[in-house]
Amino acid sequence: MGTEFCIEALEDAFRLHGRPEIFNTDQGSQFTSPRFTRALLDATVKVSMDGRGRWMDNLMIERLWRSLKYECVYLHAFETGSAARAGIGKWMTFYNTERPHSALGGRTPIEAHQDPGPKAAAWSPGKLSSAANLFGKWGPPQSGAQGEASIWPFTG
Repeated sequence: MGTEFCIEALEDAFRLHGRPEIFNTDQGSQFTSPRFTRALLDATVKVSMDGRGRWMDNLMIERLWRSLKYECVYLHAFETGSAARAGIGKWMTFYNTERPHSALGGRTPIEAHQDPGPKAAAWSPGKLSSAANLFGKWGPPQSGAQGEASIWPFTG
């Protein structure tokens, strides 16, 4: 994964999804290169590199990846790229439209996005006193976890 590939992916993401407020990454040479960081700064995106004090910048996306791995990828061991794409696509749809999230007051992400209401501040990083307030428990949903399904219904 070189700098040129990462810049192209970044530009594609900007074009398709808009510009984020902050971009967090590790300190790999492709991400610390002057050309890559300039692309972010020119787009008025704040740059955050993993390191001491930066864990909060990346907390939500790291939790998403962990959930994806434990609730989907590790359970299904997809044998082909197309099977992985289809399975992960189904899981992402489930995650966003059906799976209740305790950090969102038992709502799905799509419900929270469509009607943020007064609970929106509950998951804002600026309002947290600790990561535990955001997610409660780490790991996949456990049987009886408040606001979360006890069994993930996706079967492949």
